Amino acid sequence: MFRGVDFYGIDELLTDEERLVRNSVREFLEKEVEPLVVDAWHEEKPLNFRELGKKFGEMGMLGAFIPEEYGCPGMNYTTFGLICQEVERVDSALRSFVAVTSGLVMYPIWRYGSEEQKKEYLPKLASGEIIGCFGLTEPNHGSDPGSMEMTCRKDGDEWVLNGTKTWITEGDIADIAVVWARDVDDGKVKGFIVEKGTKGFTQQAITKKGSMRAGGVGELGFVNCRVPEEQRLPEALGLRAPLSCLDQARYGISWGAIGIAMDCYETALNYVKEREQFGAPLASYQLVQEKLVYMLIEITKAQLVSWRLGRLMDEGKATPEQISLAKKNNVKVAREIARMARELLGANGISLDYSPIRHMANIESVYTYEGTDDIHTLILGRAITGIQAFRRELKR
Repeated sequence: MFRGVDFYGIDELLTDEERLVRNSVREFLEKEVEPLVVDAWHEEKPLNFRELGKKFGEMGMLGAFIPEEYGCPGMNYTTFGLICQEVERVDSALRSFVAVTSGLVMYPIWRYGSEEQKKEYLPKLASGEIIGCFGLTEPNHGSDPGSMEMTCRKDGDEWVLNGTKTWITEGDIADIAVVWARDVDDGKVKGFIVEKGTKGFTQQAITKKGSMRAGGVGELGFVNCRVPEEQRLPEALGLRAPLSCLDQARYGISWGAIGIAMDCYETALNYVKEREQFGAPLASYQLVQEKLVYMLIEITKAQLVSWRLGRLMDEGKATPEQISLAKKNNVKVAREIARMARELLGANGISLDYSPIRHMANIESVYTYEGTDDIHTLILGRAITGIQAFRRELKR
């Protein structure tokens, strides 16, 4: 079983329960999931998340931080982070499924939903009985959700939704979609739970992807789609609601990126210790050791960032800016380490027999979604200067 990378003894900072959950998830993934990933990625035939979702549910991997009263694990955010680390070490599509289900579907229902909605949907999502997706990104608006074009309009006891959402994880197969639309009357962003099969609601897969090929991505269409008032998230009023959900997913990504970096580092380290060139192992050369040392240092720093952020999340003290720092730093580190590992493997680095080339492709999606690297730079810039640089008036 994978031993992990722990140069600073960070395991000692974890509780016995946190280590137990991580090790159990690691063992389960290596035995039952990892062997399925390469073919699914190569052929772009998404993993069977109907089946995997139920197994993840049995392991307590979905909605880990949601209270037990709603049929959820009731664990802490640090444990959720460790779960994300382990699933992304295998493949980013797995972490996307876990993080979207937990942070983008279950969290908004728990945080902004009615008691009836919580009792209806949360236990089913936690067990993997149903699959959910999160509809925020639109064809013309990714980094700028404030310019949302999808609309909602109250008509009696129903809401009429019109618009399109795209690049939606599991959007092609989801049983429910948590979607966001702008009210044409008051201009406020509101959230809705739309069930599969609702008239006027369509789901379509997006294929021919060069990244995240082991998981499904889809487009959601709404044409005069009517949903009852009971399906609106009553506490979600304004753009702050969906943005708070993104913070949950970004937190999970910060840990998932560590999983990618660790896997690439270990793969490269084992390879260069065995591979000989010019009569000696590659690991004996200074240029190779420099790359390995860089990887180890950056992984260790990323681990400390996410561990501290996890404790802040557990205490309810984490800020969106602190989450942005972790997402930005750790994904950038994972991206660099995946590329370095590919280099160290030489020509074999482009073979899917080794994981770095797959991680390299996947990390490009992770680098972009839940806030691009540039967007997180602007979030942090605003925090330290007090000046927002997202939008500027242009003189004509």
